[in-house]
Amino acid sequence: MPSSFGSRLQKGFDKYGQLCVGIDPHASLLEEWALEDTVDGLKSFSFAVLEAAVDRVAVIKPQVSFFERHGSRGFAVLEELAQKAAESEILVIMDAKRGDIGSTMDGYFDAWLGKTAPFMCDALTVSPYLGFDSLKEVMSESLERGKGLFVLAATSNPEGRQVQRAKTGELSVAADIYSSLEAANKVNVEANSRIGSFGAVVGATLNLSAFGLGSIQSDASQLTPLLAPGFGAQGAKLSDAGDLFGASAHRLLASVSRSVLAAGSAQIANAIDSAKAELAAGLSHG
Repeated sequence: MPSSFGSRLQKGFDKYGQLCVGIDPHASLLEEWALEDTVDGLKSFSFAVLEAAVDRVAVIKPQVSFFERHGSRGFAVLEELAQKAAESEILVIMDAKRGDIGSTMDGYFDAWLGKTAPFMCDALTVSPYLGFDSLKEVMSESLERGKGLFVLAATSNPEGRQVQRAKTGELSVAADIYSSLEAANKVNVEANSRIGSFGAVVGATLNLSAFGLGSIQSDASQLTPLLAPGFGAQGAKLSDAGDLFGASAHRLLASVSRSVLAAGSAQIANAIDSAKAELAAGLSHG
């Protein structure tokens, strides 16, 4: 059995800290970098971000949609980026938000997490809204491959509240998803690891208690890693990370994108270093 994703994520935290750099090649960012909104511009941007992130952070998170918008050639860039990242220690979470049932989900697994996956990555974002149990097979297969999943639980977009805060029995939908992840991690966590392989996507700008997720802030014994977008341009401050996530701050993966990408190719390494320092300070006094 390969080393679990959770144990590799923990090692990454210990060595590089808990910052995740998103690779989000918006057309507007390409323009800010003086690049054309073309496949060549996409490649130059993405590889420059990867180069700046390697040996600085534990994780990168390419946003698949910005590669997909360039068609098959854009996907070829993503495939090449994934292969290049695999040559380093950096972990790759592909932000594709896949979610389906049966053979269709099997196809997504083969594309992103399977043994011959063209898009090499360590973890994949997935949607549980065809029912959490629709993910069980891909969860099992991911464990066998030493891969991870990050499941949408409480997202920062306002439209998500109608579903995610709705009650299913005594729990909100978000809390029910999180509870299912925590149960899976407790059963499958690798010995001596403080983090499981199945994470929750939880917006950093949210009032967690309003989503029924107050236990995240109060229970240090939980194992579910937390991928938290919303820092930087969306309003949450890295310096507040410890206060925002409380007892679970040690398993937080704080995701930043535009706030560092906007620095441009000449300054992005410095921007990443500054974000790392701000996050470390925020975690230390939370």
